[in-house]
Amino acid sequence: MQYWFATSTEEFTPSQMLDQAKAADRAGFDGLGTSDHFAPWFPDGEGTQAWVYLGALGQVTQKQIGTAVTPIVHHYHPGLVAQAFMSLEELYPGRVFLGVGSGESVNETPLGMDWPPYEEQRRRLETGLEAITRLWNGETVTMDAGWFKLKDARLWTRAQTRPKLYISAFGPQSAAVAARFGDGLWTLGDPQKAPAIVEAYRAACDDHRRPPGEIIFQAGFAWADDDRAAIEGARHWKPTQLPELYVDDIADQHDMQRRADAQMSDEEFASEGFLISSDPDEHIERIREMERAGATVICLQLIGRADPFGSIRTYGERVLPALRSSAVGA
Repeated sequence: MQYWFATSTEEFTPSQMLDQAKAADRAGFDGLGTSDHFAPWFPDGEGTQAWVYLGALGQVTQKQIGTAVTPIVHHYHPGLVAQAFMSLEELYPGRVFLGVGSGESVNETPLGMDWPPYEEQRRRLETGLEAITRLWNGETVTMDAGWFKLKDARLWTRAQTRPKLYISAFGPQSAAVAARFGDGLWTLGDPQKAPAIVEAYRAACDDHRRPPGEIIFQAGFAWADDDRAAIEGARHWKPTQLPELYVDDIADQHDMQRRADAQMSDEEFASEGFLISSDPDEHIERIREMERAGATVICLQLIGRADPFGSIRTYGERVLPALRSSAVGA
């Protein structure tokens, strides 16, 4: 079992993220990732460019680095995604992963996209992944996917190894895409819903005669001296728990906040989705639930403004040692 740390491009500046990642490295996390957002989920957020940050991150750690997740639907041309992450792999051999997904309206409509229905989102993800993997394989690629084109394109700079490719899935159709193209599955750390997605992924791997890869569960986490402070510092993340924001054309941050407040209480947000508590034992038990649901990697994304460095310190001193102790004794 590995425990990765992820920074939040939606909430922090690049310099803040780099300081957080350095602290997480010292705290003993096994890998260092980041979200990849053009725009935040909330009105007073940030919009850090993830790839620029990763170039700096690789200089201050020897651990795995990558995105969770990069949208393949509109504003990133797949050829440029392939080039950027192959260049990162050349800089940091064997340490780079690309997590990909079909994106959200909040990141795409500000850049001029008419947000498509889910089937078109999935089609774009599949065609984008085809282009990326073919370019990584050294092919010269000509293709017209409608939303992007390549004409005799190839990667002139290639690393000796390929980056790892992890594909986000919230349902069985996307899980099948992950089995076809990916080195692993990336999904939300919901112990109730995730096992069905993992089962669909493993079945699709059998269909494609590919061995299953990493099973990565992601959850946001925040700690503070008391529960109320932790919740107050992170409650603006409530919109991320609305399933419709990942498929429907909803891009206005004020609208997202109103929807979230109408559909869930702060307490429901803290106890049913992200890991938000002043009690390290609660964090430990809920992560163990994710492990029992089939994860091989738990990616913990730092959220909230109550005490970011206290959150990292608490995980380094209390949470990670307890998790690893129980794993050794299991």
